[in-house]
Amino acid sequence: MTGYYRKFIKDFSRIALPLTRLTQKTVKFDWNADCEASFQRLKECLISAPMLALPKTSDRFQIYNNASFQGLRCVLIQHGRVIAYTSRHLGPHEKNYPVYDLKFATIVFALKIWQHYLYGVKCEVYTDHQSLKYIFTQKKLNLRQRHWLKLIKDYDLKIIYQPCKANVVVDALSRKANLSMIALQKDEQLMLLEIEQLFLDRIKSES
Repeated sequence: MTGYYRKFIKDFSRIALPLTRLTQKTVKFDWNADCEASFQRLKECLISAPMLALPKTSDRFQIYNNASFQGLRCVLIQHGRVIAYTSRHLGPHEKNYPVYDLKFATIVFALKIWQHYLYGVKCEVYTDHQSLKYIFTQKKLNLRQRHWLKLIKDYDLKIIYQPCKANVVVDALSRKANLSMIALQKDEQLMLLEIEQLFLDRIKSES
């Protein structure tokens, strides 16, 4: 059941890691303290899952993303409201990616996950890697990058460079990994205020 509701749970892949390891054929089934803690945390998250907004399919979307060697995290936003969260751990080969490819992989991951929302609709992708802003005009690309570029060209996409400090949405999600449940609630309120301020600043700069 939690697999279906993963979009409602921030950092689902990290929280569920002890349980997903049990599904591997090479791992002996041993329900230890980490598994129990993971199970209880997922239950708490399902009960207190944040209310997500319903998308308006013809309106512009925004994607905020963050990539590190711990995993990929993305948030889908429309009109300043969260539509969905998604995250996953890196595959073994991805851990060898250079930073540029890792950031690029996060964009591709988000587009694949939310294809049903984003295909045929304008979308802004915010990245903290400045070079990705010029991906559509770069000449020297490796085979993997060319494959990804071909994929993202199917979307009405605009990539916007946003320095790390301004990328409050996904950075807040990353910080949650080390916070208690009470701190999570406080941090979520702060994150929403930061998002609201970010959008107000954007509106002022564009007016």
